[in-house]
Amino acid sequence: MTKYCLTVTCTSTRGIVSAISSYLAAQGCNITDSSQFDDTETGRFFMRVSFVPESGATLETLREGMPAVAEGFDMDWAFHDEAEKMKVVIMVSRFGHCLNDLLYRWRIGALPIDIVAVISNHMDYQKVVVNHDIPFHMIRVTKENKPEAEAQLMRVVEDSGAELVVLARYMQVLSDDLCRKMSGRIINIHHSFLPSFKGANPYKQAYERGVKLIGATSHYVTADLDEGPIIEQDTIRVTHAQSPEDYVSLGRDVESQVLARAIHAHIHRRAFLNGNKTVIFPASPGSYASERMG
Repeated sequence: MTKYCLTVTCTSTRGIVSAISSYLAAQGCNITDSSQFDDTETGRFFMRVSFVPESGATLETLREGMPAVAEGFDMDWAFHDEAEKMKVVIMVSRFGHCLNDLLYRWRIGALPIDIVAVISNHMDYQKVVVNHDIPFHMIRVTKENKPEAEAQLMRVVEDSGAELVVLARYMQVLSDDLCRKMSGRIINIHHSFLPSFKGANPYKQAYERGVKLIGATSHYVTADLDEGPIIEQDTIRVTHAQSPEDYVSLGRDVESQVLARAIHAHIHRRAFLNGNKTVIFPASPGSYASERMG
């Protein structure tokens, strides 16, 4: 069954929902799921609508007629075919738990993406990536060659047509220029429940403070290190009896889950940037279903 979605952001005012639903109904479309949020602090409106074109409307015809609806509201809008898989580049260094988790979810269809490349500054995961028939690129990064290395990175992204870059524990800081160029299209997993314990060795910091909860945070990457808009977070309880090494092992499970959920939100167009925050709508029914198990 063909299913499309429409995403909308604009200044909040009355009549937006009516205009959108009336337009879709006139085009023979049946709305199956809809989420909206009116931010009273910023005056911004956000909406995501899933719908079925019951009378054969195509994305082209829907896009052709939408400007007349959007003009009166100064909307930023986009139609998407929910069956199309977003092209993704994954970047990893020497911690492979998030990469392996993503590969498994991708393999069973729980994360419907098209992994077009894996980039690393080490060779540790070349074999596992190539065994999945995914192109592997080793781009070594040093202080001296960082501009050239990032140029190589961007060539991989552009040549593959990737729409999203995932930092799956990639342990290199991206330049301000790259962060700005890819704004809203790079997702990172941070091994801490931000904004606490930023920077290096957050689990060690948490252990030294005697915390009872540790967690992970997935966020969009910006030029401000560890300060990007947060997409997803989760925590796990720890006690005084755990060691710093326990914190790391327990934290890695949380990191993998949080990163996968953040990617799921982004690829299903449920994540909206809202200044230095995000609006994350609930998943549509059926969007977590796997094509196969095991």
